[in-house]
Amino acid sequence: MSHQFSTNDIILDRRDFLRRCGMGFGGLALGGLFSENASAMAAPPVASSAPHFAPKAKRVVHLFMNGGPSQVDTFDHKPLLQDHHGKPIVLDGLKTERPTGTVLRSPFTFDRYGQSGLEVSELFKHTARHADDLCVIRSMTADVPNHEPSLMLMNCGDGRLSRPSMGSWVSYGLGSENENLPAYVSMCPGGMPIKRSENWRSSFLPGRFQGTYLDSSIEEVNRMIENLQNPVTSSSRQANQLSLLRKLNDRHLAARDHDPQLETRIRSFELAYRMQTEATDAFDISQEPAAIREMYGPGSFARQCLMARRLLERGVRFVQLWHGNGQPWDSHDDIEDHRRLAGECDQAIGAFLTDLKMRGLLDETLVIWGGEFGRTPVVELPKPGSNAGKMKGRDHNHYGFTTWMAGGGVKGGHVHGATDEYGFKAVDKPVHVHDLHATILHLLGLDHEKLTYPYSGRDFRLTDVHGNVVHDIIA
Repeated sequence: MSHQFSTNDIILDRRDFLRRCGMGFGGLALGGLFSENASAMAAPPVASSAPHFAPKAKRVVHLFMNGGPSQVDTFDHKPLLQDHHGKPIVLDGLKTERPTGTVLRSPFTFDRYGQSGLEVSELFKHTARHADDLCVIRSMTADVPNHEPSLMLMNCGDGRLSRPSMGSWVSYGLGSENENLPAYVSMCPGGMPIKRSENWRSSFLPGRFQGTYLDSSIEEVNRMIENLQNPVTSSSRQANQLSLLRKLNDRHLAARDHDPQLETRIRSFELAYRMQTEATDAFDISQEPAAIREMYGPGSFARQCLMARRLLERGVRFVQLWHGNGQPWDSHDDIEDHRRLAGECDQAIGAFLTDLKMRGLLDETLVIWGGEFGRTPVVELPKPGSNAGKMKGRDHNHYGFTTWMAGGGVKGGHVHGATDEYGFKAVDKPVHVHDLHATILHLLGLDHEKLTYPYSGRDFRLTDVHGNVVHDIIA
C-alpha cells in the first residue's frame, strides 16, 4: 500500500537531518552562523521599506583606513609644521594617550589639484585626480584616543555598549536590491580587525541585518566563501531539500514563540542556497577586462575595491572595505610608513572612483574614506620596548582629524571645517562622528531621528540622542 510522506513522519531528528544534508547551502549557512570567523549570512529583505524622503544616494562604500591615518600627512596641509619643526607647542589642555614632544613636520609634500585647488599629499596622488569630486571634512572629532572605543563609535555609534553597526542600520532602513546577495558586506584581508565581528554586528536588530564578513586576501571565490558550491547535489535537489527544511524549521520556530535567532538561522539557509550562483559571479574579478584589472593595480585592497564595484552593480546596499586587519595606519614609530600604506590603496581608490564615474554609479553611491581618529602633529616620545630610539612617529588624536566623502549628493571640491594652525584640534565647524552618521543617513533619504528600533523598553537609533545633519556639505 502506498504511503504519502508528511512532515509528521520523521525518522531522523532535526539535528541529524541537518547533519546528513551535507555540504553546500547548509554548510555555508551554519559556518556563517556559528563560526567566529564569519557573520550570519541571513537573507536581507528586498526593498523592505521606502526612505523617509527622496535620497541623494542609494548605496554606501566605506573605505576604512584601520588604525588612524594622519590628517596632517594626507588631506590637511599645515605649513607651520615645517616652520616650527622641533619646537615645543602649548597643548592647551589637550591630553594624548602617550607622552608627546615637539612639533614633527610632515615628510610628504602637498600640491593643489583640480579646479577647486584642493590640497592633497603626494601620498594620494591617484585619489587627488578626483579632487573636484571630494568633499573633505577637516574638522572631525571623536571621544577618546583609543582604538577599540573609537572603532566602535565610528562603526556602531557607541564606544562602550553593544549597538548595531552603521551598515546594519542602513540595511534595516532600506533593505537590499538583490535577494540573492547580502545587503551588507564587510571585506578585510588576512583575518578580522580588532573588535572582530563587533564592527559589523547587528546587535539587537534582527540577525539578518548583520554584515557578511569575507577575507579578501583569498583569491579563489570558492575558498573565500567556504562551501559555496555543493559538489554532489544538484540545484533542483537542493531546492527540494530546502523546501522540506523550511517546513521543519517553521514548525520548530512556531513551537518556540518565533525566536529571532532561530528565524535568522532559517533565513541564512535560504540566502546561502541563492548565493551559489550570484556570489560566484559577483566575486569573480577574472571576468573583468585586463585593462580594468590593471587600472585598479595589484594587491588585496585593489581586488576588494573591484569586487565592491561588482557588488554595487548587483544591488548590495552597504560595502565596507578594510585596509589591513590589524592597525596598519597606527604609525607610532615612524610616520614615513604612511608612504607604504598609501601605496597599497591609493591607486585602487583612484581607479574605483574613476570606474564608478564611467559606469554612472558615483552620483548614487556615497564613498567614505577615513579611520577611527587621526594623529598628533607632535612627535610621540620614545619609551622602552616600543618605539625606543625613534622620534618620527605620531600618537592617536581624536580632537581633530579628516574624513572625505565623494558622490552620493555631497559637494565636490569642497572643504568643510578646519583644525588649528598645527592640525591638532577642530576649531571651525567641528563634526562629531554622530553628526557624520546623521549626515550619511540623510543622504540615503533617512531621518536619523526617525530610524529607530524598539528594544529593552525604549527606541534606539544609530545616533542615539545625538547628531546633527551637516547640511553645508550636501549639494
